[in-house]
Amino acid sequence: MRGKALLAVLSIGVMTLSGCALGGSEGNPPAAGANSSGPLKGIHVAVGSKEFTEQLILCEITAQRLEAQGATVKRVCGMSGSDTVRAAETSGNIDMYWEYTGTGWISFLKQTEPVHDADDQYIKVRDMDLAQNKIVWMPAAAANNTYAVAVKTETAEKLKVKTLSDYAALSQTDPKDASFCGASEFLGRNDGWPGLKAAYGINVPDSEVATLAEGPIYNSVSTGNPCNFGEAFATDGRIAGLGLTVLKDDKNFFPFYNLSLTVRQDFMQKNPAVEAAMKPITEKLTNATLQKLNASVDVDGKSPEAVATTFLTDNDLK
Repeated sequence: MRGKALLAVLSIGVMTLSGCALGGSEGNPPAAGANSSGPLKGIHVAVGSKEFTEQLILCEITAQRLEAQGATVKRVCGMSGSDTVRAAETSGNIDMYWEYTGTGWISFLKQTEPVHDADDQYIKVRDMDLAQNKIVWMPAAAANNTYAVAVKTETAEKLKVKTLSDYAALSQTDPKDASFCGASEFLGRNDGWPGLKAAYGINVPDSEVATLAEGPIYNSVSTGNPCNFGEAFATDGRIAGLGLTVLKDDKNFFPFYNLSLTVRQDFMQKNPAVEAAMKPITEKLTNATLQKLNASVDVDGKSPEAVATTFLTDNDLK
C-alpha cells in the first residue's frame, strides 16, 4: 500500500501491450457467473488494483460482482505501487480501483496535517480529489488497513496488554518483554516508530528493537523471537492465521486507511448504476472480513479468484 511505485509510464505501457496485468482481458469469454441480462448490461469497465494480496482479492471481487450484474469487465489486477495504479486511473487506462483514504490524503493530495476522525478524513479526501482531479470516492468501508502493533494473543493476555497505552506502560516497567520488530521504513517514519514512541511515551531501548523485512515480522511475533511485539497492517491475514492480536490505538495515533472504491468522474456520470451494484460489497468490508479473506490466500494458499467467488457466493452477491 505504501511501497515505492515503479514508473507509471512503464506500467501503463505494459498494460497497453498486454491488455491486463494478472487477469483476463475484455476479449475473453464471460467468466463463470457472468449475467448477460443484468442491470449493468452494456457497460464496459476496466478494474485495476495494486499487487499485494488484499488488492488482488478486491480486484476480483469487484470484477466478478460487476460481471454478475451484466457488465463486461477488463481486469488490470496487480500493478506495482500506488502511484502506478493512480496514474492508470487518472489517464483513463482503468476506470476504478480500491484505494485507502490515508494514501489519498497524504500521497496524492500532499496533505501533511493529520485528520483525527475517519469520517472527516474521508469527506476531505472525497471533496478535494473530486474538485482537483475528477476522481469519485465512493462511501468508505469500515475496514481500516492502517499501521498497527501486533502481539501473540497468549502473550498479550499474559502481559495484560490490550492497548498501546498498556504497551507504553510495559516498556517502562519491563522493556525486555516489550521487545519490538519493525521494518526499516516503519522504524524511520514520523507516522511509524519515532512518532509512536513520542505519542505514547514508549521506552524500548535500541537493543530490544530488531529491524526485519515486513513479511517475517508476523512469524517473529508469533514465536516471540526476537520480539514479542511488532509492526503489522491491521487487515493482514496472518494476524488471524498466526493467532495474533492487534493492540488498540487508544490515542488514534496512526493515520486512517479506510477502503473506498475510487472511480473516474466521467465514467461514473455515464454509469451511475455501478454505485448501487457495489454498495453491498463496501458494507461487508470490515477488518475481520479482510483478515479472513487475506488469510485464505496467504495462509491457506487459495487463489484470489477462488476467494472472491466464495465471498460473493456466501453473501448472495453472485
